[in-house]
Amino acid sequence: MSAATPASPAFEQLTVGDVVAERELTLTRDSLVRYAGASGDFNPIHYRDDFAQSVGLPGVLAHGMLTMGAAGSVATGWLGAGGWVKDFQSRFTRPVPVDAEAGAAVTVTVTVGALDADARTARLDLKVTFDGATVLGKSQMLVAFA
Repeated sequence: MSAATPASPAFEQLTVGDVVAERELTLTRDSLVRYAGASGDFNPIHYRDDFAQSVGLPGVLAHGMLTMGAAGSVATGWLGAGGWVKDFQSRFTRPVPVDAEAGAAVTVTVTVGALDADARTARLDLKVTFDGATVLGKSQMLVAFA
């Protein structure tokens, strides 16, 4: 891999605690349909309010992996071509209900959690919230730099 481009972050300029990216994402019912087609996950809790409510849910929920992937895209968008993802893990702590009209606004904040100068890696901590509550717990991405 070639050296980092000017638009890419430089490992040497990172400090633990730096907020490197923050973004609000809107998940829509259209997002859920597209994800279901791509993933093959056609569980009706992701597209039918009546079914979701019949099993005790507030309504249609976003797929957990869609939420995780969308959140990860905020970190990889910041990383650009300056490095690559070695590991990405999250715990699904709360569902994300997706309103038929308004969708669901999810906020993602990416913070440098740890640095390893010898390995040239950074652990990025992703805080992912919906309606003020954390929806992904211990969401961490390990990235390596060229």
